Amino acid sequence: MTLTSPVSLIEIPQNNLYKKGDVFVLFGELFGRGYVTGLLDQAKKAGMEIIGITVGRRDENNKLRPLTEEELAQAEANLGGRIINIPAMAGFDLDAPEGEATPTDLLASLTLENWETEKLDWAHIEKCRQVGVSRFQKAVADIMAELEGMIADGKNVHFAHTMAGGIPKAKVFLVIANRIYKGRGARHMSSQVLLDSDLGKLILQNFDEVSANTFRHLIEGSAAIRARIEKSGGQVRYSAYGYHGTGILIGDEYRWQTYTNYTQGYAKMKLEAIAEEAFASGIKATVFNCPEIRTNSSDVFAGIELPLLPLLKALKKENPGARAEKIWADCEALLVEGATVDDVLQKIADFQVSDVMKPFYDFNNWPMPNSQGQSDITIGTSQEIAQMHKDAKALISDYLSVLVVEATGALIFGAMANPSAPVLWLNHDVVARQINKAG
Repeated sequence: MTLTSPVSLIEIPQNNLYKKGDVFVLFGELFGRGYVTGLLDQAKKAGMEIIGITVGRRDENNKLRPLTEEELAQAEANLGGRIINIPAMAGFDLDAPEGEATPTDLLASLTLENWETEKLDWAHIEKCRQVGVSRFQKAVADIMAELEGMIADGKNVHFAHTMAGGIPKAKVFLVIANRIYKGRGARHMSSQVLLDSDLGKLILQNFDEVSANTFRHLIEGSAAIRARIEKSGGQVRYSAYGYHGTGILIGDEYRWQTYTNYTQGYAKMKLEAIAEEAFASGIKATVFNCPEIRTNSSDVFAGIELPLLPLLKALKKENPGARAEKIWADCEALLVEGATVDDVLQKIADFQVSDVMKPFYDFNNWPMPNSQGQSDITIGTSQEIAQMHKDAKALISDYLSVLVVEATGALIFGAMANPSAPVLWLNHDVVARQINKAG
């Protein structure tokens, strides 16, 4: 099945499944200001038992190890639950048959002069990939064996998949990424040039392993637990996070749009396909395509926050009340004297309707490569709006990101009680209604 149009969550769902004593399993370590914090808060409010895992850490020789006692204590305090201390680092960029070069080692010879034309040894990379996949599958099996003894019969279980990323640590890539995601004018670089190179193809493979295939390993690895829970009267659910554009107000209508170039988009589509396959076989697995927000990992993408700002318009359109008014006032207070929220939204409106951006609103062409004009207007608009703020570290997009995390957490938690589709879009209309309702 290939999605030809987004399937949107229309109504605000209610949790009629999870209760005190049920189990929430975070499949991916909790770091910083990530999206899953909103979902985790909902699980805690419902009285669920929280269990997490760790990706582990690398030692001085790049060998994967469990957390130390101190690291484990800190991670469990951060999570608010127990962590199974078996390293489940996804991806294969630092894996290789014993004594042989890792894919990251192979990238060490790449320079700004040769990276576009340099060829990689794909037969060797495939061996490394197999090592990485086997290592991860074994970790999942060991985690599930431990989890088996932690979940009683009859409990409802929610597995929340949060694994994403997979950029190998290659010095040359930092420069390339800056030019693709932040470069304007002469510093602009085409994202397609990266994807056509062997370096780009390796990155896409690793994205697939981290962001998508880990969801399959989770679903397959937990089959025994799922069978036991369902046989004893409980329910098992799997949620995952996608980013495949969302519907926001462009003019007076909600329209699908996206950030360009979202290089991870191919892996996110594979993630969706895995959910579709599981859902078709009777497993309740759903990918939620959420609005882009500012997080530690998304800050590399200049302008990714622009589609978030029209949420302010949606808040005044969708059952507005005192909370919407307060949010507008709070956001206006972040701006320099003489600047208004309306001024910010006018800049966004001009950006949205520009001839440069119109070709990028085609759902079936996602993910599209960037272009010189698109990069210039996206990055330029982002910088202009940032300069309208009093403090570069206190932006409207930061404020709205917190609200979106809370709202999507509640929407996902409610929707997973009775998921209606394997892939659902959380557009600004339903997110705004949830924010206004919560106020």
